[in-house]
Order: sequence, then C-alpha cells, then structure tokens
Amino acid sequence: MTETSDRTGGVETRFPRHPRSVGRARAVLRAQLSAWGVEGDAADSAELLISELMTNAVRHGRVPHGREIEARFALTGRLLRLEVSDASDRLPVPAQAGTEAEGGRGLALVAALAHDWGVRPREGVGKCVWALLELAGAPGPVSVRAAAPPPAPSAPPARAVEARTARRRC
Repeated sequence: MTETSDRTGGVETRFPRHPRSVGRARAVLRAQLSAWGVEGDAADSAELLISELMTNAVRHGRVPHGREIEARFALTGRLLRLEVSDASDRLPVPAQAGTEAEGGRGLALVAALAHDWGVRPREGVGKCVWALLELAGAPGPVSVRAAAPPPAPSAPPARAVEARTARRRC
C-alpha cells in the first residue's frame, strides 16, 4: 500500500488487487475522516461507499503487473469525493440482484447513499468510479485536487454525461 497526501488535504492511496485491500481502504479512509472531523453516520456511509467501490475494482477491475488500484479521498466544503481507479475500460453496470443473491447490490448501495456517482475514463487506459457524499455540518472547506468537478445544478447528471463520453472513447 502506498499513501500520499497533497498539501491541500486530499489523500491518494494505492492497493494491490486483493480482497484484503477493501478493509485497508476502509481503515485509511476512516483515519482521514477522523483527521477531518467527520464521524458518526457520515463516516459509516463513507466507509460503505469506499467498500463497494473497492470491492468492484478488486472483483471486476483489471490491474496489470506492476500497477495497483488507486483510491482518492477529498473533502471540499460539505462534499466528500471518493474515487477508485483501475486499468479496465469496462464500465460498471448496476445489477438486478435477486432476493437470494449473495452479490450484485454494490452499485445500488452506492446510488442510494451517494449524493451523486459516476464513472469517467482515465488518461491512457482505465476508468475512475467516483461517488460524492454530502456531509451535514462538515468542517470548513478543504480545497483538494478533484479529477472532475461536481456538475452544475442545471446540467444532466454527471454519470450520464461521463458514461456517454466513456463509451465513445472505448
């Protein structure tokens, strides 16, 4: 695991494509949230979001030899941005999980918990799946490097715009 912090408060961490990386990502996020003063239900929701994004990358992503899954966390005002990137160009598709199914609910949970979520292509190869979580009463603004700004209120949902863009590039 490699961890870096930029000078404005964002955190970027890399993990091997291994099931244990999901728990490690949760722990790194929880520590960062604590440093930002984010606790309680908001921290629990953020942990669930990063768990689902990381699990999808571990199970379905592509990580060539020498590369790792990349996770980024950034807090800007009351918006927490979580990003997970891998080298696969395959876009995530929410599944219709049956009542007896043991999996297939991850993106449905992301959609239910997140203020917004989406996917965008990465430079070169791969994709970044992101989720925004609105935090009530979050501490003051922390300006961080964000890969794509949240959409303007009058714009169509970012996930629709970015998904269409990603399909054209594939």
